Amino acid sequence: MQLQQQVILITGASSGFGKISAQMLAERGHIVYGTSRKQTESSGKVTMLVVDVTDPSSIEQAVNQIYSKHGRIDVLINNAGMGIGGALELATKEEVALQMDTNFFGVVNMCKAVLPLMRKAQKGKIINLSSIAGIMAVPYQGFYSASKFAIEGYSEALALELHPFNIKICLVEPGDFKTGFTASRNISTATFNDSDYGERFAKALALIEKAENQGSNPVLLGKAICKLVEKKKPSFRTLVGPLEQILFARVKSYLPNKVIQFILRSFYDIK
Repeated sequence: MQLQQQVILITGASSGFGKISAQMLAERGHIVYGTSRKQTESSGKVTMLVVDVTDPSSIEQAVNQIYSKHGRIDVLINNAGMGIGGALELATKEEVALQMDTNFFGVVNMCKAVLPLMRKAQKGKIINLSSIAGIMAVPYQGFYSASKFAIEGYSEALALELHPFNIKICLVEPGDFKTGFTASRNISTATFNDSDYGERFAKALALIEKAENQGSNPVLLGKAICKLVEKKKPSFRTLVGPLEQILFARVKSYLPNKVIQFILRSFYDIK
């Protein structure tokens, strides 16, 4: 275990996974900078910075501020994200762009800003928050799943390219957790009002929200993040969340697609 103090930058740290992980890392003695799109008061030992992950100039300003003070960024945790619920067919161009720009291109933008510093230091660690929805697609959250599938592929390639520079890449794949993500999800009014999708969407959304509200304690994910930060040789993939979801994700590759589809249709009451 690496017990030395590390300089950590974590996006989306004003609430949910990001806030809890940032606080836990700071309590363990690390120097932690969190980001939020809006001005947020620093809490405890976490220094908050205003960063929009879709805006490279705001990212560059924050990264330069940290580097000027400490001369390094040891760990980047890409946690910022958002969700849109609705039918894929009815998603607007603006909704798709918002989902992908935040969840996927936000990760790309952050990595592009931090990687030159890590390559110069010949060391570093990047932890990307994916999702169990990046392993199996979730109905009525299709573009959210697409953004997480994109993070999975991006991270796999990044790990190969950065191996010569001693930069470790980690993927964290959370299942359902009880956080503010549920209440903050953007909902497609067009889907709710559609004669074909409306009723089906309402049923599926109720089941999605129920599973999230009964999900795991976010502290569990915070502990997983701390472990990855402090390990010299961290796992590339870390599944964390309700046991039944972790087990399903692990056996998914061994099951016929028709079985997987049947299980998911049954769970989300799609008839």
